[in-house]
Amino acid sequence: MENSIFNANSVPVLEQVVNFAQKRHSILATNIANQRVPGYKGRDLNVDRFHEVLSEAIERKNNPNEPISQGLVHTKDGDPMRDVKDSLNGILFHDESNLDIEKQVAELSKNQTMHNTALAIMESQFRLLGVAISERV
Repeated sequence: MENSIFNANSVPVLEQVVNFAQKRHSILATNIANQRVPGYKGRDLNVDRFHEVLSEAIERKNNPNEPISQGLVHTKDGDPMRDVKDSLNGILFHDESNLDIEKQVAELSKNQTMHNTALAIMESQFRLLGVAISERV
């Protein structure tokens, strides 16, 4: 029953957004730290691919009877959010151009905003659950 309470709202989606933002933050910080290392090639996570996989997982979660898209791997337990987590392993790509420190800092800032927003919404969801459980306003 506890699992169904958390899966009934946006918490699983927000969890995946936070996980993605944390991984991407680490990669972008490494890019900035290694900017002057000769031969270092910047790396990043493909944000568009993450959004695509997450959207497909949300659609599958909302319509469980529809066929599985080829972009997602079917899991034994059928949890579409697990598919999003698994997709993070294959979306790393290398940037063949020189690192632009301004671009890296801007991306880091946007990523931090996405992370903080997801955490704030998740905190709000848990607060609402707490109110519902305690039956107080």
